[in-house]
Amino acid sequence: MSETTTETLQYRFDGPEDAPILVLGPSLGTSLHMWDRQVPELTRHWRVFRYDLPGHGGAPARPATAIGELSDRLVATLDGLGVRRFGYAGCSIGGAIGADLALRHPHRIASLALVAASARFGSADEFRQRGVVVRTNGLEPMARSAPERWFTPGFAAAQAAIVDWAVQMVRTTDPGCYIAACEALAAFDIRGELGRITVPTLALVGSEDRVTGPGDARILVAGIPDARLALVPGASHLAPVEQPGAVTDLLLTHFSTAWQDTLAGIPVPSAVPQLSAPVLPVAEITAAVPQPQPDTAGRPDPYDAGMKVRREVLGDGHVDATAAAADDFTGDFQELVTRYAWGEVWTREGLDRRTRSCVTLTALIASGRMESLAAHVRAALRNGLTPAEIKEVLMQTAVYCGVPAANAAFTIAQGVIREETTPRP
Repeated sequence: MSETTTETLQYRFDGPEDAPILVLGPSLGTSLHMWDRQVPELTRHWRVFRYDLPGHGGAPARPATAIGELSDRLVATLDGLGVRRFGYAGCSIGGAIGADLALRHPHRIASLALVAASARFGSADEFRQRGVVVRTNGLEPMARSAPERWFTPGFAAAQAAIVDWAVQMVRTTDPGCYIAACEALAAFDIRGELGRITVPTLALVGSEDRVTGPGDARILVAGIPDARLALVPGASHLAPVEQPGAVTDLLLTHFSTAWQDTLAGIPVPSAVPQLSAPVLPVAEITAAVPQPQPDTAGRPDPYDAGMKVRREVLGDGHVDATAAAADDFTGDFQELVTRYAWGEVWTREGLDRRTRSCVTLTALIASGRMESLAAHVRAALRNGLTPAEIKEVLMQTAVYCGVPAANAAFTIAQGVIREETTPRP
């Protein structure tokens, strides 16, 4: 069966039409074909639904910058197909989508497998820097480094055809959609919510995975009440590709023993035991989510929103270093900056972040505040400005702020841009 493209998603079905639905989610930079080796065996028991991320595998280039937006598109597609309940297995970002579904739509998920996944994928800075590299250099640096991230050295050396296939998958991905997915992973953090995942869960990880390794899987298992750990020897990040037989066996065992009694009204095959694990109602889960408390003026305190934007724009490293340096003398000032500069001004809808970065760079140069310029050049790259656009901002300041000020700014900006746009190992 070939792929079907809708307004929300590109997908394909395999397997008998009357079987329960098993959804397979892909990793960043791959396509639904990363699951090809699992499909023949899985379709003996389930109707397998696979999908592509936006701009991946020929899917329409409709970027999504939040995991929740990706899961909403998946749910909308399944709703349109009449699929109400399903099992779900996702790799890496596909696992993040599965975890988000289990948190926000627990009544839809029968059983969950998180493959090479994490409650938080590295640091936000890492993914935003990856976005800067792609925005500046295109996807070629990501394509060249994909085999090192995805496979063990022995496998990569012995399987040249698969390595070439992996590189081509990345090269043919839409850069804007790749950058948006990096933004989604940068913002994803469910470490404090794992206890709310109530479905039977398998955390499956390659023993040699250096992206989301066994330590990340153990955090998932420790936090999710009904979770098991499965370690795949001799596999790295794309374990379904590198060790297809082992991954298939683990998925078969998990979904055959952890399946709920019915899926969308379709009886489970007799070989699949029925479980009675309770599923919390949506209303109960929603009520448990803490809501922001209003300040004395009757509106939410802008501090948390300001801290979120401050971290997204300046990076966790910069914000953490500033917080570590704060003491009784400077702490109140840093709180003021977070609450009002970032929470009241940077969150306003009148200008996008790219424009705010242009204004900020100009203001810093005009006022001679070069000590803050490097952080905001880095922020401008994160906010979507290209090095060429930053150069034009600095050229404009040479006319209106003076050549000496622009000269100093060019020196600082050049160093930051070199550092931020050079791919990291």
